[in-house]
Amino acid sequence: MEIAERPPTEVLLDLTPLAADKVKELMATEPDAESLVLRVAIQGGGCSGFQYGLGFDSGAAEGDHELVLEGVHVVVDPFSAPYLQGAKIDYLTGLQESGFKIDNPNAVSSCGCGHSFQVEEGEELPEGTQMGGCGSGCSH
Repeated sequence: MEIAERPPTEVLLDLTPLAADKVKELMATEPDAESLVLRVAIQGGGCSGFQYGLGFDSGAAEGDHELVLEGVHVVVDPFSAPYLQGAKIDYLTGLQESGFKIDNPNAVSSCGCGHSFQVEEGEELPEGTQMGGCGSGCSH
């Protein structure tokens, strides 16, 4: 049975080649690099309601979505997946901005620093979290 390609609207997450190269470079500096995965998540907090989390993890947890993007093993927890549906992770190397940038079609507004975002009305923060400063110098 042949696996059909999913339409672009069903893509959970995308990673640009430049971002993948940077992840691989950073991962290579870790002592247990061979067994690490990139965990992409959203958390309650930040000045706009949610904030992004990117980090290395020892592997997938039960229920995680597992992807291989540009040669990078990526995991997304089931809570974060709907908020990241269709998002693209890029890496910027300009003079004004450098670092990872997430272009998220689910965000209706973003903080000036780009580290936090807000979704449409009716979406709730995870239990036990609240809006707060993102720590990046923005003042919302």
